[in-house]
Amino acid sequence: MEILTEKIRINPKKAVFYFISGFVNKGLGIFNYIALPVIIVIFWISATKNELFPPVILPSIAMVFTSLISQISSGQIFQDVLISLSRVMQGYGIGLILGVFMGTLMGISGSTNKFFSGTFDAIRQIPPLAWIPLVILWFGIGETSKVILIAKASFFPILLNTISGIKSTPKAYIEVAKLYNKNSWKIFRQIYLPYALPNIFVGLRLGLSSAWMTVIAAELIASTSGIGYRINDARNLLQSDVVITGIIVVGLLGVIMDRILDRILRELTPWNTTK
Repeated sequence: MEILTEKIRINPKKAVFYFISGFVNKGLGIFNYIALPVIIVIFWISATKNELFPPVILPSIAMVFTSLISQISSGQIFQDVLISLSRVMQGYGIGLILGVFMGTLMGISGSTNKFFSGTFDAIRQIPPLAWIPLVILWFGIGETSKVILIAKASFFPILLNTISGIKSTPKAYIEVAKLYNKNSWKIFRQIYLPYALPNIFVGLRLGLSSAWMTVIAAELIASTSGIGYRINDARNLLQSDVVITGIIVVGLLGVIMDRILDRILRELTPWNTTK
């Protein structure tokens, strides 16, 4: 038996074209990602160099960098980050568990959805800042009040997206699973969860953003520690370089944690093409 082999000829011009196209596309992707930060930095340098704003309003990049190095050297920034991060993780963890649990129940059960949806919709409309005085009155100015505020802020984005994900599951798949006598846990794990995961992670990312906004707001108003407190203290002392340093640190922490969630989603849902 003869085995016929055919030589595959590669057109050098096409190979070069594809290589250049791929390189250009990657370059454009990187440019699009960094274009806005570069524009902001250029405006910042230009504004401070031409003294469009006084240093107390807009400090130079050098002043902010010096402030960052000073806080790193003293260890103050690490202490503030750990305190705020601890509060975020506690409140966010509670919001995550309750949001996914209640979202699953409300997505699967229409009666449960009707029972809770009206009350949840009303509570959801009230911004976190409006809850701060009442929560402090009930639970004091300690850690409990901050964790509760963060949990409330992160709960609703996770809840709503979990409900949406559960409801997007094709009903036909559920009926087939019931025909094969699959129990409720297997139906949830093998059918509901794979369809709901992308939506759930959208809620997790939105909830994380809400958690950071809330912890900073709570620390600005009622705290003696954390990044929010440091920003507020610097504002009272007209130390705008310290304020901007705190803002940048919060932004970087949020981006890192968001990228971690995005990476976890990609690993858990390799079939999902909408990521």
